[in-house]
Amino acid sequence: MGFMKGKKILITGIANRYSIAFGIAKAMHAQNATLALTYHLDKVKERVFSLAKELGISIVFPCDVSSDESIKNLFVNISKKWRKFDGFVHAIAFSPKKQMSGDYVNNITRSDFSRVHDISSYSFVGMAKECRSMLKKNSSLLTLSYIGSKQAIPNYNIMGVAKASLESNVRYMANSMGIDSIRVNAISSAPIKTVSSCGIKNFRKMSKFSKIITPYSHPVTIHDIGNTAAFLCSNLSKGITGQTIYVDGGFNITAMNRLNP
Repeated sequence: MGFMKGKKILITGIANRYSIAFGIAKAMHAQNATLALTYHLDKVKERVFSLAKELGISIVFPCDVSSDESIKNLFVNISKKWRKFDGFVHAIAFSPKKQMSGDYVNNITRSDFSRVHDISSYSFVGMAKECRSMLKKNSSLLTLSYIGSKQAIPNYNIMGVAKASLESNVRYMANSMGIDSIRVNAISSAPIKTVSSCGIKNFRKMSKFSKIITPYSHPVTIHDIGNTAAFLCSNLSKGITGQTIYVDGGFNITAMNRLNP
């Protein structure tokens, strides 16, 4: 029996089988969770339905988190399948490609700043607000972050600012929703090659540098993130809320790695 048996979890943000969200779905499926998925763009609809079929998931709905109406419609649809459920995974972020390279100050615009925060940070609490009455006691909400929230990373730019907002969001949401016995956490991942990360200029160099100074040589994969996500959305982690959990091989603790003699 898996440690998530009986849990009903909604997972957002799958684009393909290399998505971190798909690694999370696979890990939760392996622990016998019942899952639902969302997709944003029609161009990934068929792909998401195919991956859902692979895992035996029958509930898949569209959702554009930049629209309050779309978020509301998502949970209206979910309510027809699940009267109550046990949480959701927010694996959603967006930035225009032009903002993921070059000089942050020179490139930033008011409209891009607002849009990136809206989709990458506000959408997490926006979803929680809409489905709060549907969440069971001991539910768990989870989102994804990156070390760029705390340290300036070349070319990460506005996304780092948005991830800082997201992590603060986690703390305030945890404080607000704890009264309902709902936990809220984030996973800060190592740089993993996905559709989103490939939009960051020089991502390969960033990833290579990370591997050089990371204390633990095991390369972090979407499966590692998935296993941590399954733990955080299960009853095994009841004492953890308002936290950003680093799954990055220890990259976040290092200023420099071991020096050669």
